[in-house]
Formats: sequence, structure tokens, C-alpha cells
Amino acid sequence: MVLADLDGPGTIGHVWLTVPPMRPDHLRAITIEVFYDGHPDPSVSVPLPDFFGAVHGRPVPYASALQSTQEGRGYNSWIPMPFRRHVRVEFHNASPRPVELYYQLDLTLGQVHDDAGILHASFRRENPTTMRRDFTIAEGFAGPGRFLGCNVGVRILHEPAWFTWYGEGEVKMYLDGESLPTWCGTGLEDYAGTAWGMGPHQTPYQGVPSVVASPERSGPMPDLASFYRWHLPDPIVFERSLRVTIQQIGAILLPPGSEHVKDVVDAAGILAGHGWEHVRGRSIEWFTIAERVDDYCATAFVQCLQVQAVPRVDVVSATADIGRFLYERAGSFEAGVAPAG
Repeated sequence: MVLADLDGPGTIGHVWLTVPPMRPDHLRAITIEVFYDGHPDPSVSVPLPDFFGAVHGRPVPYASALQSTQEGRGYNSWIPMPFRRHVRVEFHNASPRPVELYYQLDLTLGQVHDDAGILHASFRRENPTTMRRDFTIAEGFAGPGRFLGCNVGVRILHEPAWFTWYGEGEVKMYLDGESLPTWCGTGLEDYAGTAWGMGPHQTPYQGVPSVVASPERSGPMPDLASFYRWHLPDPIVFERSLRVTIQQIGAILLPPGSEHVKDVVDAAGILAGHGWEHVRGRSIEWFTIAERVDDYCATAFVQCLQVQAVPRVDVVSATADIGRFLYERAGSFEAGVAPAG
């Protein structure tokens, strides 16, 4: 379905839409694609919920400087989408159910400066990631351009059971083909702006909209987590190329009397950093960080001077293994029950 097919120049300044609440795997089978200036391939190809910051097909009330999902069902984006000659916005439903759609695009027609950044957005997922190989958040964009930001989702894999925390991996940004990153973080939760673990919270530029955990698994190792980061006051610009990655490294904290687990971890050959640290605490005696494997996905938002193609969403890959857990329940809207009042 074509949502907009417009001659330019102009700029889409706001997109609002809503679809009925539905199962996570059905919602993520709906995609948004944007084509600029008559190019046959899309420059935006992202699952609908991920384009608006709702990762894993689970919308929650969310608001940031550039996106919002109001009451968990009103999707908004204020990311500028300039176009020089033409723009076409498409809505694709690859779910097994019909979908009712309401939408509005607000735009201005008029001059677009020669140096205006054209919005590109790409979706990636590795299920699971590869041991000792960083997950790629953004890659393949030709400069000059700007990395506007991203949202990232993690489906935490709970085997082996040694790990206490999954998010010690560093976010790295390689600009213009460099072998060492210009930008290197200190851990997943640090990139999201928090510390000592990661619980639900939101700010204009970074935060954690959603953490999904069973009552038996509350704490630093939930089943699902998502975070976002906008580089607005701290811009990331590149002249020729961009590559953004994140490590899959976790923390292991062992109580006294767990030396046998330490031996098993050593034998697995997954230690990272400086190895084991003897803590001598009341409840913790040994600490280390170690390589691990999880299920990562990311949507990268990049402004580029020149229009270019992004990989199209693989719906089968995007929707695999994100079905509801037994402890999750459909909301009243999805169940067809009108709210009171």
C-alpha cells in the first residue's frame, strides 16, 4: 500500500499512524519502506514497530526527542525526511492477518538545501550472534553523512547459566575505514545512559523502553530488553564510510564456594578483559567478563547526502523467536475489549 507518492522538493516532518494491537510476530511482519527520487530500491526498510522505537514487536508507552509510541499504540516520528525530486512511502503487510491502518504524513513543499541529509534506515538481526564477532548495528552507508542514532533489542539467551549480566559489550564506531574506532564505549547500559544494569526508563536522547522478564527471572538477566540512543547534541559524522558495532560480552559473579564453576568457565575459553578478579566480598568472591552469544537486532538511522539503497527486511528472520512468553497476556485492545470510561 502506498502512503505517499509526491513530487518534490520537500520534507516530511512528521509521520503518525496506528494499527490494531496484535501478536508480536504479526506486528513485526508489517514493514515501512521509503524510496527517493525514483530509485528502484528503498533507502528505508524497517519493521513498522522498530521504525518507531517499539522493538521485539512489543509497543509500550514511549517518548523521546525524535519518536513516540503514545499509550503503546500511537506511533509518531519527527525525524526529518527531505526529498529532492520525489518520495514514495510504502506500507507492506506480510502478516497472516488483515490489518486496519490509519495514518497521516505532515510535510512542507519547497527548497531542500544541497547539503541536506536524506534519511536512511536499515534493520539488522543476528539470531544468534557469533562468538567473538561484534554485532553490526550500521554498515554500508557511503558518506558524507551522519549517524543519527539507533534502537537495539536483545533477546537474552540463558544458556550457559553462569552469567549474571549480559551487557558488558562496548559500542564502537569506525569512521572512514579506520581499523581502530574513533568512538568506543564502556558497556551496553552505559551507551543507553544508565549504569549498574538496565531497567525501564526514558529520556529525550537515550533510554530503555522495555524490559520483559518472567516473575521468576526478575533482575539483570531478563528475557528481552531494548534501548535507544540519539546523537543529537553529540553528532557522529563521517566523510566516506561508517561502521557501528556492539560486542556480546557478559559478567560472571561467583559466590564463595563456586570455584568449580570458575574452572568450567576457564575450560570454555571465553574469558575477556583481564580474566578473574578476586573480590573478597560477603556474597561475591570472583568476578570476570566473558564472551557470550545472544540474539541482537538493531535499526540504524543515518542521514546521507546521496540517496542509496539499504537491505530489505527479511520478514522470516525478523519475526522468528519473538512470540509471546507463557507469562505474557494480550492487552484489552487486542482482545477486543473496549476500555472502561
